[in-house]
Amino acid sequence: MSLSLNRHHCFITIIVWFLTLLTSIGMIALIVPTFAQEKPTAPIIVEGRTIFNVSESGQYTAQQRANDANTQIQRILNENEPPINIEIDETKEVPILRLNNNYLLSVTSNDTPKGRELKDQAQEWKKKLEIAIRKAEYERTSRYFIQAILISVGVIFVALILSWKLNDLWQHWLKPLVKKEEVSSSSPTQTTTATQPLTSPTVETSSNLHVGFFITIIITRGIIWIIALGYISRLFPQTREWSNVLIDILKVSLITDIFPLGNDRYSVLDFFILAGLLIGLVVVTRTVSRVLKSKLLSATGLNRAVQDTTALIVNYSLIFLGTIVVLQVWGLDLSSLTVFASVLGVGIGLGLQGIAKEFVSGLVLIFERPIQVGDFVEVGGLMGTVEKISVRSTEIRTLDQISVILPNSRFLESEVINWSHYSPISRLKIPVGVAYGSDLEKVKQILITTAKNHREVLSMPSPQVFFTEFGESSLNFDLLVWISKPYKQFQIKSDLYFQIDTNFRKQGVEVPFPQRDLHFRSTDVPQGMSPELLESLANLSNSLAIWLNTNAHYSHRQDNDKSNQEKE
Repeated sequence: MSLSLNRHHCFITIIVWFLTLLTSIGMIALIVPTFAQEKPTAPIIVEGRTIFNVSESGQYTAQQRANDANTQIQRILNENEPPINIEIDETKEVPILRLNNNYLLSVTSNDTPKGRELKDQAQEWKKKLEIAIRKAEYERTSRYFIQAILISVGVIFVALILSWKLNDLWQHWLKPLVKKEEVSSSSPTQTTTATQPLTSPTVETSSNLHVGFFITIIITRGIIWIIALGYISRLFPQTREWSNVLIDILKVSLITDIFPLGNDRYSVLDFFILAGLLIGLVVVTRTVSRVLKSKLLSATGLNRAVQDTTALIVNYSLIFLGTIVVLQVWGLDLSSLTVFASVLGVGIGLGLQGIAKEFVSGLVLIFERPIQVGDFVEVGGLMGTVEKISVRSTEIRTLDQISVILPNSRFLESEVINWSHYSPISRLKIPVGVAYGSDLEKVKQILITTAKNHREVLSMPSPQVFFTEFGESSLNFDLLVWISKPYKQFQIKSDLYFQIDTNFRKQGVEVPFPQRDLHFRSTDVPQGMSPELLESLANLSNSLAIWLNTNAHYSHRQDNDKSNQEKE
């Protein structure tokens, strides 16, 4: 099951990164052509479609030439006087393109790739313009408009179907699959003990798988709608122009260097690239740490605490070193961060004292290891199993299966009882009282036999019984037993008390309750009292003694019932 979850998790991670890569490639494809040109160029546009690019010529810039040509083409198209003819005038030094006998554009050597004739370039531009103008004329007809509307409706319908199918795939297949995996991993065949974390690596993988599937569905639906709307916007000349304007604005906003940092300036795209690199670094380091822990460290036979500590140190070390490498590759001079580092140091010293304190405490706990993952500890009235130790806090799961996050400084500044330190074997003391006149050897044998018959009580060291004192109303003993699972101490005590009471009843050993006797001395009675009055006082004293003993017995039973309820 765990292997299946890991495969699903790897698969969904690959899909997410693949979709992210496609989106990045699409953004780069829109932006890179701006930088790929060896010389400044400007596009010749017909109804929102770029036909070809022109370069600067003499005193005219590329943009000026393109603006004049685009204005001429748009004017001819708006006049709607077919036919529109494009001719090449070769009577001049360079070929000239004419649109309805009007000057349109000159073909210069700057517009022609090396090794190509000006005449061939002019012919190619003429052919492209003729195709584009014929298409533009057709797009202005009502027939094309109706056709474009029908295509748009079809595209929206297909996008809705795909989006609905993706949602159906998530609700009826992927989501139940992940829940089924979580239920299967959280209810293993073996009985779960209090020290076993409820959030096992398999359950954590299921949670990551759930998030991965959800993010992938959202990204895929977003890509579907972006493609659909982009395709529809290219069907109509007006929306095609708007989309070109939006793309130009996006290009300018992404590639313009507006953020100064040190001696350089950076654009929004640069920070997107940096964020992507850092996210990729975190994913890679987490993957390496997980593989190191699950494949390599688990094969060494080290305990869980050492494995977690080693994986944690490797993870933070890789993140620190990788961040430095990423910043260098990104082009940031780390010397420019000197002022920032000094300000950050002052902030840590003044405003972040608590975080710095917990961070140092976490390092002490990780390297000194007074407590480890899996230890059963008691701190500040809380008892539970240590589930995770990070550089800022420690997670403890109590016996009530509640996760408590404690700051690391609590373990260094207050007393901590570590029941599992060096050895989980610990001793329990169980007080027992019997009535006066009981057979003490029988009592001792019953206590030892009861302890030995409990499956959680260790045979070595063997259970012991100590006669501690003569109490007011009972003979008091201490039953000492040793256990290897301190997190079960309350359950073991309760089991032993139940069995001791049962065995005492079978063997006729009485568990006493407090008694009070009232005695009158004859010297305290005044002289000259009548015998009837003395008899009445004697009866009254006996009634009072019986009432006191009855109340004491009732109070004792209430205390026992309350104690048993608390133990249960």
